[in-house]
Amino acid sequence: MTHFPTLDAWLAHLESAHPVGIDMGLTRIGKVKDALGLAFRCPVITVGGTNGKGSTCAMLESILRASGYHVGCHTSPHLLEFNERARIDSRNATDDELLPHFEAVEAARTRLAEPVSLTYFEFTTLAILHWFASRELDAVILEVGLGGRLDAVNIVDADCAIVTSIDIDHTEYLGDTREKIAYEKAGIFRPGRPAICADPAPPQTLVDHAQAIGAELWLFGRDFRYEGQAGSERQQWSYVGPTARRSALAYPALRGANQLINTSAALAALEALRDRLPVSAQDVRLGLANVELPGRFQVLPGRPSIVLDVAHNPHAGAVLAQNLGSMGFFRYTYAVFGAMRDKDVAGVVKHLKGEIDHWCLTDLPLGRAASAADLDEIVRTAGVEDAPDSSIRRFASPAEAFQDALSRATDDDRIVVFGSFYTVAGVMAYRKSRQH
Repeated sequence: MTHFPTLDAWLAHLESAHPVGIDMGLTRIGKVKDALGLAFRCPVITVGGTNGKGSTCAMLESILRASGYHVGCHTSPHLLEFNERARIDSRNATDDELLPHFEAVEAARTRLAEPVSLTYFEFTTLAILHWFASRELDAVILEVGLGGRLDAVNIVDADCAIVTSIDIDHTEYLGDTREKIAYEKAGIFRPGRPAICADPAPPQTLVDHAQAIGAELWLFGRDFRYEGQAGSERQQWSYVGPTARRSALAYPALRGANQLINTSAALAALEALRDRLPVSAQDVRLGLANVELPGRFQVLPGRPSIVLDVAHNPHAGAVLAQNLGSMGFFRYTYAVFGAMRDKDVAGVVKHLKGEIDHWCLTDLPLGRAASAADLDEIVRTAGVEDAPDSSIRRFASPAEAFQDALSRATDDDRIVVFGSFYTVAGVMAYRKSRQH
């Protein structure tokens, strides 16, 4: 049996141990789950979707914490450190808390008559679930990594499943149409249990699958909705569900036009589970007021204005463009932009080119990243050119691209960092290093 003294050593081992980054299928991980005897006595909420998963998980966690519940939350990927993926009561796991559970997964895996290999995501997901199961939690929130049907978190039968949005992403694994992708996302639904879909135009495949397995489908606009003026900061809004209405709610602390849909999905899940996890109106208000999520239209204090957003597909790009457009006047907008090669980068650029004047394009430290030269070509093809009021520059790292933007931006400008978790993480790490 393999043994490592530190969490970093475990993670380095897992990155190389199973070379296939994403290996679809739940057979291998299912065997190790059974060997671990992994089970939850508390309600489990699984959250899938193309965009909005992290926000929805953060809302649920914040509201349930305001209610005094002990809550485990597993999200991915992380921005600065792996421990962000595992939280109990809004606190990241320490290395010492996680280590025994990495050992337990490895022991269970090697005990099998025919030991199986696990991907990085499968192994770490099992370790985090095992930590949650060892604690007396009142609720567990699990964010789907990719798709749904074959994702590692789908080894747990959720008491309530949420699909936030369905858009084209990860086409090589999930299919190249919304219908195919929706079928994969709907794989987290379970017979006889609430299945919440917050996409305003759900593909028929999702509806058909929910009906075929006998899930209790809640559709946005049909079964639950919000009322109120999206985007007007000072107004209030209301959630309207099948049996509950929550009125006079303030806007969630997470900024952005799409957050009322994500919040409505979270409130629908809590309505569906109200017998097991009751929350009061005050808990909802407190939870929404205090919710935090780094890198999701996160506007940093100070000048020039700096916006961090992990938007990396056209749907998220369109939302980011809408949010940038509602921020008020800025003389120039500088973009620090790095992206993965397998994304529809041209689709992202198309939505955002009207909001951005100066492009600081960056390489990213991954084989599947687009190079700054690739991005340069895409941005120029979209019609951006070097001119007195616009520019395109290339850099070897997000930190260098950000330093260039900072050196040119005035107090009347803004810098938006987007395109990938790695782009945002690179700038966050640079800013953190400057604070010490």
